[in-house]
Amino acid sequence: MSGLLGSRTCPGPGETSDLKFPLGAKFREPLTETRFQQLFGDAEQEPEPLAEPRWSRLRGLWRRRAGACSGQGAWRLLLARLPPLRWLPRYRWRAWLLGDAVAGVTVGIVHVPQGMAFALLTSVPPVFGLYTSFFPVLIYTLLGTGRHLSTGTFAVLSLMTGSAVERLVPEPLEGNLSGIEREQLDAQRVGAAAAVAFGSGALMLGMFALQLGILATFLSEPVVKALTSGAALHVLVSQLPSLLGLPLPRQIGCFALFKTLAAVLTALPRSSPAELTISALSLALLVPVKELNVRFRDKLPTPIPGEIVMVLLASVLCFTSSLDTRYNVQIVGLLPGGFPQPLLPSLAELPRILADSLPMALVTFAVSTSLASIYADKYSYTIDSNQELLAHGVSNLVSSLFSCFPNSATLATTSLLVDAGGNTQLAGLFSCLVVLSVLLWLGPFFYYLPKAVLACINISSMRQMFFQMQELPQLWRISRVDFAVWMVTWVAVVTLSVDLGLAVGVVFSMMTVVCRTQRWDFLPRVRCLALGLAEGTELYRPLRESHKLLQVPGLRILSYPTPLYFGTRGQFRRILEWHLRLGEGGQLTPKTDSPPDAVAEPVRVVVLDCSGVTFADAAGAREVVQLASRCRDAGIHFLLAQCNASVLGTLTQAGLLDRVTPEQLFVSVQDAAAYALERLVRRQSSLVQRLAQCGSDQVTQIVEGPNSACVKRTMAPVPPYLM
Repeated sequence: MSGLLGSRTCPGPGETSDLKFPLGAKFREPLTETRFQQLFGDAEQEPEPLAEPRWSRLRGLWRRRAGACSGQGAWRLLLARLPPLRWLPRYRWRAWLLGDAVAGVTVGIVHVPQGMAFALLTSVPPVFGLYTSFFPVLIYTLLGTGRHLSTGTFAVLSLMTGSAVERLVPEPLEGNLSGIEREQLDAQRVGAAAAVAFGSGALMLGMFALQLGILATFLSEPVVKALTSGAALHVLVSQLPSLLGLPLPRQIGCFALFKTLAAVLTALPRSSPAELTISALSLALLVPVKELNVRFRDKLPTPIPGEIVMVLLASVLCFTSSLDTRYNVQIVGLLPGGFPQPLLPSLAELPRILADSLPMALVTFAVSTSLASIYADKYSYTIDSNQELLAHGVSNLVSSLFSCFPNSATLATTSLLVDAGGNTQLAGLFSCLVVLSVLLWLGPFFYYLPKAVLACINISSMRQMFFQMQELPQLWRISRVDFAVWMVTWVAVVTLSVDLGLAVGVVFSMMTVVCRTQRWDFLPRVRCLALGLAEGTELYRPLRESHKLLQVPGLRILSYPTPLYFGTRGQFRRILEWHLRLGEGGQLTPKTDSPPDAVAEPVRVVVLDCSGVTFADAAGAREVVQLASRCRDAGIHFLLAQCNASVLGTLTQAGLLDRVTPEQLFVSVQDAAAYALERLVRRQSSLVQRLAQCGSDQVTQIVEGPNSACVKRTMAPVPPYLM
């Protein structure tokens, strides 16, 4: 700033400032965009890429891609796509290995009952939940960048997949299926769930190929939290028949939650007392254990594995008491040992499941990326959103070949992994070892596990999602728009369905962004602000912020801090017409930021501050060109300040330089204002000379008519800084 200000200081009491330097702040020579490029721009190298033909640029891009096939290029690509090659050589074996081992085993123990429980949500046999807790975890360990992320079965995805599976392979109306018919139905449902996972993985790989990791930004935090909270309520209601021992068909589609509640209330007299007792005892153990793990997480060496304890106790009780035969309690049954044969899902089903795979892919990516970002910020490392797309895409695609259903990062197990002392992705390998031992050797111990216990595990795992509603009062205080997004998404998820609620939430969230640029009184909107100069500085601030800011009569500096596109061009035109009193816009009466005396003064020069205009489309650019033309016809000198290169290029292509000269485009508001003040000084000097010729004793305003005659009008005294 040393070159910007001169040695003059702010005038003392009783002193006056001239018009050229009204507040004692003497500026350097104003810089236009053209002059700035001459002094500081690289005029020789910059135009070359613009003039380069498109085919030449594509050829250069192809050469750079081909260069990656060299030895060094292939190694860099391998490092980027296999993160263990980067973090494993720097692994602190003594400091981290024990923590990763303990955390991995702890998470693996939780994966076993949760995987079987979430398989029930997906409408497939429990063993396929174990497969989904093994293969995706192993693949993410090799490809993921989230050091503290735990992947596997996720309640929201399981619920969405279950709805799709029930629609694609519905339960026969006659019911009472034989053993063979039940196996055939389960096989069809497993194939449908695997096809959904295959489609979801293929979509994420396509997004990775197009480098669309930026799409995660469209799922804002209120949308994701409302989605998971609303889905938790769906999970709770969908598990009521299993809690009560009611063999009810699963409701799908819109209003499924209310249909399920109505069916449960109707069939409540037929509930099983044995399964109801098991459910009550299970919840009485699981909920307090969850609360203890949260309250004493800093004091406990490792979280209490309440789920596996409950599973063992319930299995022993059911076996010793023969609950399955005496009281017809539904049990898990035989878990097949080993792994299923790799099988490609039926490609004929893909067109039918793409509509279900797309929202699942978005939910998978949004939840996993946001969760990984939280812990990456906490522990000071970075994640690659596009690499996360690759990791989860390959995880879903490859695991679908082994009859797995859609998977993603999970909130509960990720928090458990961090609390247990996990440090890197190596913890996932220890988790896989626990699940592998169950698949190979320990499966028969879960034969007598009641399915009601799995339903209780599903409900207790929703604790974090339900407690997200506690953030609503704080969200109301911070941003009522985000609060509205949260509530609209939650209501849509609860009343309609998870996938439709997600669509409603995304659309409503983006509509609020658009509406905040419009004149909607119930939303905080961006206004066109009149700027004034802070005395003794070169700083310009909105006039409504302080009554001490100065606005020079005849000069209007306006800031329009919002994108200029087809949706805002009408507002832009109306506001600028009102400020400059052009055409019918002068009849409008919006709230003004200017003092009354300044409003009465005719505008001679206008400076439009474009620093807040992040982009402009063709319609917005034409609006600026028309404004420049109307200002020229009205005798107003139009100046533009601080346009970024993209906006300036769009305005130039729209024909702005046909209406203004390059000398009217300035690099900053300060430069444009200094030029405008000099212009007003010259005009003031001319007016003073003509007033002397007219012989007036009072300060008058001269309006030059068509014949250049002197017209006198008595006005209030001119402020001293204009004399």
